[in-house]
Amino acid sequence: MTTRRLVLSRGAALVGAASTGLLLPQIVRAQSDRIRVGLMLPYTGTFAQLGVAIENGVRMAIDEKGGKLGGRTIEWFKVDDESEPSKGVENAQRLVQRDKVDILVGTVHSGVQMGIHRVVRGTDVLNIIPNAGVHAATRALCAPNVFRTSFTNSQPTLALGKPMMDKGLKRAVWISWKYAAGEEAFEGFKDSYTKAGGTIVKELSLPFPNVEFQALLTEIASIKPDAVACFFAGGGAAKFMRDYAAAGLKDSIPLWGSGFLTEGVLEAAGPAAEGVMTTMHYADSLDTPRNKQFRLEYAKAFRMQPDVYAVQGYDSGQVLVQALAAVKGDTSNKKALYQAVEKQAVDSPRGRWTFSNSHNPIQDFYLRRVENKDNKVIGIAARNLADSGAGCRMA
Repeated sequence: MTTRRLVLSRGAALVGAASTGLLLPQIVRAQSDRIRVGLMLPYTGTFAQLGVAIENGVRMAIDEKGGKLGGRTIEWFKVDDESEPSKGVENAQRLVQRDKVDILVGTVHSGVQMGIHRVVRGTDVLNIIPNAGVHAATRALCAPNVFRTSFTNSQPTLALGKPMMDKGLKRAVWISWKYAAGEEAFEGFKDSYTKAGGTIVKELSLPFPNVEFQALLTEIASIKPDAVACFFAGGGAAKFMRDYAAAGLKDSIPLWGSGFLTEGVLEAAGPAAEGVMTTMHYADSLDTPRNKQFRLEYAKAFRMQPDVYAVQGYDSGQVLVQALAAVKGDTSNKKALYQAVEKQAVDSPRGRWTFSNSHNPIQDFYLRRVENKDNKVIGIAARNLADSGAGCRMA
């Protein structure tokens, strides 16, 4: 694997040699045969594992098709975005303006993604978003060169309302952190639950990343709703489930949530997660030949099990492979390249999906229940679910 340091040191050596007038023709020819791909992902900090999983998935998809894009050798450029929004613009500019990448894959954190968006929107750099669910990227600030292979923050909860009503859970309390992702997740839940006939009796929140839930759990106990719906992720999600059970609510008030509530935290949550219901566009246990083969090959390649982030990275790689093959590696005709991405039907481990007009996945969402430390798929919560794309006007 070519490291960023090696790429840059080679680049510096070539520039130095070119100044002597000896290597310039060779440099020009070599560059014309290469496609420059930037990876702007978190490699340190809270989301480091997510960044590694996404990169693994991207590289795996490309390696399966010979390790090239449209017949062209890939020159990789990596930047650790540190999940730090304040550095988002600077890091994206480094890849776009200095390294002159043709394609930028990134990122995980929605705040950092908006930094990338400020840089790539209005340029001709193809940006593939492998995770960040911020609405604006494929709504009001959508762009012809920006595509997402994951979800919007409201999509998982847009699939949540009907299954809850199907279980007769007519009165619900919503709880989440008070920040952009939590508010966007609430939008999806409110839309789906109220349209299905449910009533949200209380909306509760606490500042991100506060995990002192006790006062809010006491309030839930006093309200006595039919169910609680929520959006939490990571370590905070595990603590919320443990505290929910410790407060005596687990057996009397069913807990439902966006799939990120239980994704990657079942060991940390322990018995408190048992029986929790979620909706998500993927599950490790998805019983299809495509998913089984993917999981086997990923485990062989990286000696670890894949998760939803690896799948999203893998699909990002598949999108690039197919699009570049369609244009025979020619990245100069940007309109043709974008159209090649738009037309794809992606054969994913999560199930087949396509892009909406606003460049967000139209995909199935699965109803999952935690059983023996596994997110077991028990049905389809919503088929071919699309984000609204509200406000998207492609230039």
